[in-house]
Amino acid sequence: MSTPVLGIVPARGGSKGIAQKNLRLLAGRPLLAYTADAALASGVIDRLVLSTDSLEIAELGRSLGLEVPFLRPAALAGDGAPMQATVEHAVAELERGGWYPALVVLLQPTAPLRTGGHIAAAVELLRTTGASAVVSVVPIPAHFSPHYAMKIVHGQLRNFLPEGAALTRRQDAERAYSRDGTVYAVRRDVLMVEHDLYGRDCRPLVLEERESINLDSPEDWTLAETRLRA
Repeated sequence: MSTPVLGIVPARGGSKGIAQKNLRLLAGRPLLAYTADAALASGVIDRLVLSTDSLEIAELGRSLGLEVPFLRPAALAGDGAPMQATVEHAVAELERGGWYPALVVLLQPTAPLRTGGHIAAAVELLRTTGASAVVSVVPIPAHFSPHYAMKIVHGQLRNFLPEGAALTRRQDAERAYSRDGTVYAVRRDVLMVEHDLYGRDCRPLVLEERESINLDSPEDWTLAETRLRA
């Protein structure tokens, strides 16, 4: 059975953390170029669609090999617009035109260290396990484990998790992971029927820290340039 895979690249015009980041050059190349290259190199994306409200970003996307069959409505282009709704809108627009994906891969431009291998691995894991979704994660350093986290209650320092009080050695803390934004792969019906990016059986694609960065601040941008130039 055919399982068409849709890649969605969300890139709106506005940005507060890093001004005009989707149009900026990162290590000499447009930020969008890194996502376009990785998606095309993965060999698993049947259609790669850019979701944007900006004509300038749309033009750049087309030059990089992304489809821009629609412009994102203003209601989904503000700072508070949920990613879930943005992805569903893109799928709905394509299905309105008669093309139906089986798997949907969300590829945010803010993860420029992403490779085609990451995308291919996520899609393969989704296909072979029957999972509802696959999400990339990175290990949280042991000293930042939730079991070692503290909170302040009425001026007193207390363990954030009750079981944390019983841990005396850092190596005994349960391993914790953080979503890193490199790739989200989800089944179409989980997304469009259950309105969920994760579903009931979400599997991890575990990446090493050196493979991952998420551009939220100018400091992140500087670090990404250093890594890419290296």
